[in-house]
Amino acid sequence: MVEVDFERRLERLFADPPRFPDAEAFALRVERRLDRGWTIRRALIGAAGLTGGVIGASQLILSNFVHRMESASEGSAKIITAGWNQLAPNAGLLSGLPTGSVGMWVAAGLALLATGFVVTRLIEEI
Repeated sequence: MVEVDFERRLERLFADPPRFPDAEAFALRVERRLDRGWTIRRALIGAAGLTGGVIGASQLILSNFVHRMESASEGSAKIITAGWNQLAPNAGLLSGLPTGSVGMWVAAGLALLATGFVVTRLIEEI
């Protein structure tokens, strides 16, 4: 029969990796290399974003963007108003939906189902 104390001691010995004398120095070197890389990356991404922002702003200013947006918004407002006027007579279709206790239970069931989907998605992400 195997001794329980021996088994536990053996498991502890193999669970802890051996410590090397230069482990801390190695960790510091790796951290410095990683930090240096991120500093350079941040600077390059910031410079690229600034350059792109300046180019984009100059293109918007030179293309008479504000005037075009005003004319587009006037046209889209007319289209939305016309679409709403066409949908207004069909709004009576919504009154046929069940609003009693059956409708409440269906809505509660769908909310519970959606909550289940959200919880499973969160569990997968963790």
